[in-house]
Amino acid sequence: MAKKRVMVAAENIDVSAVKYDREEIKAPHLTGFLLKLFVWIVEAPILGSLIISVLKKQNKMTQLLRNTYIPEAPMFKPEFPPQEPETGVVVVDEDGKPEDRVEVAFKCLPNYDPATSFNGDASLSFRYWKIRDYAYAYCSKIATPSMVAEHIISALEEFSNKTPPQPLLLSFDAEELRNQAAASTKRFEEGNPISILDGIFVAIKDDIDCYPHLSKGGTTWMHEVRTVSKDAACVSKLRSCGVIFIGKANMHEMGMGTTGNNPNYGTTRNPHALDRYTGGSSSGPAAIVASGLCSAALGTDGGGSVRIPSSLCGVVGLKTTYGRTDIGGALCDAGTVEIIGPIASTVEDVILVYSAILGASLADKISLRPSPPSVPDLSLYESLNVLGSLRLGKYTAWFNDVHSTDISDKCEDVLSLLSKNHGCEIAEIVIPELHEMRTAHLVSIGSECVSSLSPDCEDGNGVRLTYDTRTSMALFRSFSASDYVTAQCIRRRIMYHHMEIFKKVDVIVTPTTGMTAPKIPPSALKDGETDMQVTGDLMRFIIAANLLGLPAISVPVGYDKHGLPIGLQLIGRPWGEASILRLASAVEELCMKSKKRPASYFDVLKCK
Repeated sequence: MAKKRVMVAAENIDVSAVKYDREEIKAPHLTGFLLKLFVWIVEAPILGSLIISVLKKQNKMTQLLRNTYIPEAPMFKPEFPPQEPETGVVVVDEDGKPEDRVEVAFKCLPNYDPATSFNGDASLSFRYWKIRDYAYAYCSKIATPSMVAEHIISALEEFSNKTPPQPLLLSFDAEELRNQAAASTKRFEEGNPISILDGIFVAIKDDIDCYPHLSKGGTTWMHEVRTVSKDAACVSKLRSCGVIFIGKANMHEMGMGTTGNNPNYGTTRNPHALDRYTGGSSSGPAAIVASGLCSAALGTDGGGSVRIPSSLCGVVGLKTTYGRTDIGGALCDAGTVEIIGPIASTVEDVILVYSAILGASLADKISLRPSPPSVPDLSLYESLNVLGSLRLGKYTAWFNDVHSTDISDKCEDVLSLLSKNHGCEIAEIVIPELHEMRTAHLVSIGSECVSSLSPDCEDGNGVRLTYDTRTSMALFRSFSASDYVTAQCIRRRIMYHHMEIFKKVDVIVTPTTGMTAPKIPPSALKDGETDMQVTGDLMRFIIAANLLGLPAISVPVGYDKHGLPIGLQLIGRPWGEASILRLASAVEELCMKSKKRPASYFDVLKCK
């Protein structure tokens, strides 16, 4: 019986005939002894290959990768057609000084009233301190960076005594932090702060170099085979703006997970519910920001690793266009799906950090030909008119495929408010081949992980990885060269579908995740866990931005019936960061009054 399947060329697909199929991931949920046993089986030479083969067939991967003819040529990294300039924006110089870009972004922010922040706003039950609040406090001598540093050190000491361990940071040096803060305090005393970011505390995910800290990637051994001699490109740009780095934040080992579970050092807890996961893999960065200890953090995002924890922790996370930021100095700096992006408590803080770190590498400037970077001008009333012209695309069947209707209902409410208050048009869209997209992403990121890690794993470090990472690696090793090429052919098809959609709408809107923060099984703390059903729920809406390199942002819009944060995702055109940042700012404003104080929160500015 013939197995061959022939796909119709992407441009010939009848979108009106496309039906949404909910994907059920078939894989066991394992912790403890059963997880260890499963790893032993899948790593066995013959039996392991058989088990992996069965799982791939059950999840419809084998037919797609081995038995399907795809007429499109491969696209080995994102390729973008020329884009129309964004409106209502201010272009910044990506080759200029980071502090100059930050100054431009600062002038584009809405009017700032310190009285609202420091005297309290009766209409708000809770609000985070913003970067502009810290800057005002420093300039007004209400506080100093050194004072804030001491408050942060005290809070982190409290965390270090938790049982079981749940560290926010994997590398922290109190004296180094004091030295940075003292230098910033001196600049303020002399009346010479470098930028609005001077004295602002930022955490760096453990897979991004921040000298003199080690980069372990959440493992117990990566620092033994890879030294750190300088800052990553993005970190260097922030340092030149006067940012104070508090250390290296916890993460899911090597970024190969969506929960943030890390049995090597302890699993970071969700500040809104300490028995829940933060989401991952940028678990530490999101939790640190959500708990109030930092204004911002840098994470990496190859499969939602900035947006998922941002959504689950109730903060803002930006995934930039592939190549918009220089990923040099990160452990994942050779892939085609990953970027470095900011996490912050507010959209305006994301804008400020983004303006500092943006700037493509020379190689990406040559190959990707990025549009000039810009930031939204939120200082003018005309900004509202730009909002009214936006067309938002919603694939309803996909949008509603969530674990709880609390998520889809809350996101739908926000879309209604955008339409009512700002005149945004909500248009129905259809996105074909979602299963194919997920498979292509899995093969792409998995193959790139194996390529990066194989030399060290072959040197004996593979057995030092956590059990869930080893499970992922067993699957990734099963992908062949032809599987990888097939995935890149699919990438071109999916890019075509999305570029056709962006001819009709400006932004695609979805919930960020298909579920809110999952509970942490006690049995998963010691040895980790593998739960592909949860991974599927968390990654349901995430993939397009990574496989296609599109910009996307998660912005908090409310809470479910358990008080857990819900995020709305905005996916933009290539190089369209300014448009989604403008829309995210409007969403944030509409949802401001529903903001809740996390159960685990530290007021390190202590000005109220």
